[in-house]
Amino acid sequence: MRKGSKEVGGAQPLNCMASRPFSRKSKTVRKSKGVRDVTCGAVMQHAHALLASDSMATVLEVLTKQDWDHVFIIDDEGVPMGRIHAVDLLKIIAKKTVNRNVAWMHSIPAQQVITHPPLTVRPATPLLKAGALMLTHDLNQLGVVDDDGVLIGVVGHNTVAKVLPRFLL
Repeated sequence: MRKGSKEVGGAQPLNCMASRPFSRKSKTVRKSKGVRDVTCGAVMQHAHALLASDSMATVLEVLTKQDWDHVFIIDDEGVPMGRIHAVDLLKIIAKKTVNRNVAWMHSIPAQQVITHPPLTVRPATPLLKAGALMLTHDLNQLGVVDDDGVLIGVVGHNTVAKVLPRFLL
């Protein structure tokens, strides 16, 4: 018998290396194809949105009562115009040095204090692509819009963190 070979059930000697097929494709490769199939529409969450005509005071009240860190501002059709982040809103209020009463905030519409443009994706957009967009633009959420451009949900870094590990483990 040759060195490195086995005898299996009285049959011809079999080379050990040839007895077990070796494939470089691992289970993670098969799973990674599945991760590419996850779309934003399948995992999106409810969007926090207010109308562009709402006042700055309304935005501040909703952000504090709901404990949100940002809100999307939408027009009358539901199309996102931008986002207002709570920290940016507080900076605007802090810069107002003459008269800090709440009355002036009631006269300023939300669309005038938009701090971030509306970066959006479609429901069919792969979640990995949305994650790359969030990293590239240093955002924690992206709006998900339908074919008419209407805001229907959001995907965020927390969504990516919840969904992607099941494909990696």
